[in-house]
Amino acid sequence: MRRNGRGMVMLAAMLLLVAPRSAAQRGGLKPPLQYAVGERSATQEPYKLTMQDAIQRGLQANLRVLAAQTRMDEAEGARERRLANLLPRAKAESAAALQNRNLRAFGLSFPGVPPTVDPFSTYDFRLYAEQPLFDLPSYRAWKASEKQHDALRQDYQHARDTIIRQVAGLYLNAQSAAARVEAAGSRVRTADELLKLAQERRGAGVATGVDVLRAQVQLANEQQRLLEARNAAQQALLALARHIGMSPGTALELADPLAFKPAEAPQTAAALAASLANRADYQSLQKQREALVELQKANRGRYLPRASVGANWGGIGRSFGEVRQTGVLQGTLSMTLFDRDREGERKELDSRVQRLEHHLADLRLGIEEEIRAVLLRLESAQEEVGVSQQGRELAQKEIELARERFQAGVATNIEVVTAQDALARAQENYILALTRHADAKIALARALGATEKNYPGFLGIR
Repeated sequence: MRRNGRGMVMLAAMLLLVAPRSAAQRGGLKPPLQYAVGERSATQEPYKLTMQDAIQRGLQANLRVLAAQTRMDEAEGARERRLANLLPRAKAESAAALQNRNLRAFGLSFPGVPPTVDPFSTYDFRLYAEQPLFDLPSYRAWKASEKQHDALRQDYQHARDTIIRQVAGLYLNAQSAAARVEAAGSRVRTADELLKLAQERRGAGVATGVDVLRAQVQLANEQQRLLEARNAAQQALLALARHIGMSPGTALELADPLAFKPAEAPQTAAALAASLANRADYQSLQKQREALVELQKANRGRYLPRASVGANWGGIGRSFGEVRQTGVLQGTLSMTLFDRDREGERKELDSRVQRLEHHLADLRLGIEEEIRAVLLRLESAQEEVGVSQQGRELAQKEIELARERFQAGVATNIEVVTAQDALARAQENYILALTRHADAKIALARALGATEKNYPGFLGIR
């Protein structure tokens, strides 16, 4: 029974020894940050994608940005139409007519005169021009359209700032996934070296078969983690390619690795003031309110008189040879005496202004909360980077000491396996800390406003 048990253990050890190596040969180790998405031939080089390049591609391809651009263009057209109501209008007309008249229909009836006039022709060529002199509702409507255009321009910028935040987050996610692949690959190499050490120690009669088996299991676990990390990296690149308008079949390679780049956090009061001045979403609401105020002024001006001047000049005659010059110059003054619609419009505009004021007050509180939360995140993440970096260095020293103790024969490789697991946790903690710190910087750039202008400085992009 004992011999059979020992034989089974040896057979299992041999199988485990062969399986990890064959898996490693099949999988291979790829250099860090070179996990490309899509098909790639042996001669095709992957596209090296920087974060700035990814953001610019995202701004050019994102549907939300494109839709905001069309709404801004539409508002520009509306502004020009409102302005046209204040500018001169001119037109030209020419008419040629053949007609007869029933004189009795006009109250004309004379003895011996036929009741109808024989057909006769007329030719009329005329230019018409009109210019408003005083039209306060039209003027205020034009000013309101300008404010609305400004609001939609801010909405367009808000859409761009949002896409910058999203694309930067996706690129950061891909950087984290690539860093996990690199860390997993280093652990596989370490586990393979420790397996060879266990085999050497067993050949020297110092280690046991259990030590070798334990090292084989650890190598298999690390290889499994490497495969999972590679798959996650591929998925992250697919998501990034989709959101920046690139085909999923494009071979991509991240050009910017995940690294710690410290950033100086602004004071809360200064950050809040800058945010209210630069946030496109807040400024859009402000412009919308200003547009409604202009419409309120237009509503109050509906009872004021409107003045305009018009003229026409041309020639008229029964034939081309008889055409004579004629013209009219007239001024018009009109005033609304009763208009029940004005009161309903006033109530509607007052309610819309009040609603926007509520939105502005709520958004100010939300911006202050966001600023304070992001500053706390940035401070905490920066401290986490220092602590996790120290933990990673200590874990690396622990695994070196455990290897030396095992090599010297004063301990089993249980200490080595434990140190390997500790190193894996330390590496993951360090990657998470770097990711949180970078994400906090992106969030701060977004919270402060003017994201498109300021994000390179926060992310350390030249």
